[in-house]
Amino acid sequence: MGSTVRILALETTERIGGIAALDGDKLLADLDLNPDQRAAQSLAPGLCKLLQRVGWQPADVDLVAVSVGPGSFTGLRIGVTVAKTFAYAVGAEVLAVDTLEAIAAGVAEKRTTFNFFEAPSGPFRQIKPGPFFGPESLPVVSLSVAIDAQRGDVVAESFQRGDDGWFVSTADPALIDADAWLASLAPGTAVSGPVLRKLSDRLPNHLTVLAPQYWPPKAAAVARLARRLHAAGHRDDLWGLVPRYSRRSAAEEKDAWGQAVVSRCDIMQHPFVIVAFSRDFKG
Repeated sequence: MGSTVRILALETTERIGGIAALDGDKLLADLDLNPDQRAAQSLAPGLCKLLQRVGWQPADVDLVAVSVGPGSFTGLRIGVTVAKTFAYAVGAEVLAVDTLEAIAAGVAEKRTTFNFFEAPSGPFRQIKPGPFFGPESLPVVSLSVAIDAQRGDVVAESFQRGDDGWFVSTADPALIDADAWLASLAPGTAVSGPVLRKLSDRLPNHLTVLAPQYWPPKAAAVARLARRLHAAGHRDDLWGLVPRYSRRSAAEEKDAWGQAVVSRCDIMQHPFVIVAFSRDFKG
């Protein structure tokens, strides 16, 4: 591994996933996966496209970073499996990145914010239009991020901005009723996360809502957070890395099974990644 770490980042928590390449502190590429395909179909071709764009061979990757949840079962399982397969095939290190932390990392020191019920345009234009809070908005200091856990629940985590500009978690992620989460937040707290799409009709006026482009986790944020974690000495075991689901699947709850894991068998059942790279990167 050279003086700089070449990082390949995968984010498949949401329906439309993304991938990114980071060389040291320089973001070389940040691509959304094909929105017309499932991640299982689009991820391997997307990775090939990304590597070609930045001029890397698969073996040039030093670290594979992957968003591990909490999130959806299918998306997380695909992302983690492909990340582990790629890392195993090229001998790269692998690092898990918490999805909620990745969303928080995507919030810059100063962000344009607006009160949801006063948005002037966009998908929520019909909800009490009013004045827009523009670029002079105060920096986000207290932040709470949530993802949809279905059945009226969310998985939420609260953060406080540190002196270095990064957000630091102030409490462990919690599975909580969506309304209870909103009611628990202090006035002025900034909120973000993809679940806000579902909560558009009940976001209280005392909260600050980040602009929608900051709600979903992004692969670029996964890459930057992974660089920070890696520099601090964090590493994950290839065989021990597993998704962090928001809750058990219905089948697991019915059968009283524990959390599903990505095992050696999963890697052996997903040879398409190695085949794709072998086909597209000969010589």
